[in-house]
Amino acid sequence: MSHDLVIRGGAVVDGTGAEPVGADVAVDGDRIAAIGKVDGKGKREIDAAGLVVSPGFIDLHTHLDAQIGWDPAVTSISWHGVTTALFGNCGVTFAPCKPSDREFLAGMMETVEDIPKNAILHGLPWNWESYGGYLDALDSLGPAINICGLVGHCATRFYVMGERAVEEPATDDEIRQIAELAGQSVKEGAVGFSTNRFPPHRLPDGRSIPGTFAERKELRAVAKQVGKHGGIMQTVSDFRDFDAEMALIREEARVSRGALFSSAAEMGTERLNERVSAMRAEGLNVTSVTVPRSGGGVGGLATDNFFRTPAWNALRAKDLEGRLAAIRDPQTRAQLVAEVSGQGEAAVNGMKRWFYMGDGERPCYTQALSENLAAMAEAVGEHPVETFLRLSDETNGKALFHMRGFNVNLDALAELITTDWAMPGLGDAGAHVSQMIDSGWPTFILSHWHRDTGLYSLPEAVRRISSVPADVLGLDDRGVLAVGRRADINVFDIERLEERMPKIVHDFPFGAPRFIQRAAGYKATVCNGEVVLVDDELTGDRGGRVLRNAAA
Repeated sequence: MSHDLVIRGGAVVDGTGAEPVGADVAVDGDRIAAIGKVDGKGKREIDAAGLVVSPGFIDLHTHLDAQIGWDPAVTSISWHGVTTALFGNCGVTFAPCKPSDREFLAGMMETVEDIPKNAILHGLPWNWESYGGYLDALDSLGPAINICGLVGHCATRFYVMGERAVEEPATDDEIRQIAELAGQSVKEGAVGFSTNRFPPHRLPDGRSIPGTFAERKELRAVAKQVGKHGGIMQTVSDFRDFDAEMALIREEARVSRGALFSSAAEMGTERLNERVSAMRAEGLNVTSVTVPRSGGGVGGLATDNFFRTPAWNALRAKDLEGRLAAIRDPQTRAQLVAEVSGQGEAAVNGMKRWFYMGDGERPCYTQALSENLAAMAEAVGEHPVETFLRLSDETNGKALFHMRGFNVNLDALAELITTDWAMPGLGDAGAHVSQMIDSGWPTFILSHWHRDTGLYSLPEAVRRISSVPADVLGLDDRGVLAVGRRADINVFDIERLEERMPKIVHDFPFGAPRFIQRAAGYKATVCNGEVVLVDDELTGDRGGRVLRNAAA
């Protein structure tokens, strides 16, 4: 019997946590037709001898809501085995949206997620008002991989309340309207609702975004309507009042299909584990997501993410060639050093969280805390800013530094991501595009936390980035390799798998900069039966679909 595609002779890791099994995988159309010994030649074959065959990976926290408008390939995650991405996190979305609200929503996304407003306004079709219309618009773009979305609190609240949504409490009637609109959006295809309770996420005028201070009765009403249609609740909290925020997550989980929240090792794994485990013991579907390495910015001379003093700001105005010329001028270099070193211990302490990413093809994210930039400088008798400039000079501006902001201690992070409920993710793909790049997190999980350290077995690493997030989203036909399931599949060389060094490109509308990050070791990625990547390069084929909540 001939099949459309046969992946021949790989070690099948099916996503359930089961041990690898040597087998062929046959695909007909968009579904897996057979797993085992497949006779006959496929119309297309992939030789997987010596390679791992797994389900496609699922990214639970992206902000590709804007980028998909001009980059339906949704890079960089599509280079890292992701076949399904969740949009609409952190409460910020572009739907529902009245025509008069477009400017407000675009400006909010720019200040919260560092996505250029002009690119948003001109890069998307903006031909929708309802959430279902938004999903229709995304479907027409023909994405390379699957996408699904959460409807955001900010857009929903602003749709109902207008300007009052920013700072005022909702009336009982407005709460009813907000909740009904959220429920309707889930009925139209959103997989859930996202809310953001983190005050530093601000509008262009400095006020916290709509919904930040919403009363709990508003969120309870929303959760009931979202749960009525089988949706989940995603919450971003600042956890200043830990008990109250955990109680809210519990309430949301009780009346919806489940609660998803963001976490970090600094929050204390022991106290988080006590609360979340108790919720799960009640039968509540509560899951957290955290970036599986230190989260933070990436800076270097080729970026705009470095010191902010008059001389450094003048440097920022130049292109890379001009910057290199400037730092090689003795007088300018002395001024650059003087302005930072003049800030005293504060500058040095800041650079104790900066880590040189190395000069190889694979970036280093795993240095000990004692291997920071300040320690490197002290070892050779330099000020850290001198070391920054020297490395920038020696590498012709290519040197990059990882600026750790959270999950700083990798030992503490390992404790967090081995709980039953904290899953790797939170790469923020599509957001903070000129400041950070964590889109390669699935590759990091497999290369570092499985192969290099053994924290996860291969089956467990794959399970946590495939079937677990599929279950969170209610995708019962994805996340596991089994006959009849959708053919979202990765083929990779676990010995070669790694991220490549981040790179700044200017491919956003109006030439705006962003980081990209490639991968090595992916033989193929298949999405809905279409081969979308071969030998680490996208094929140009687009097998993705907009995945809608079952209620739709």
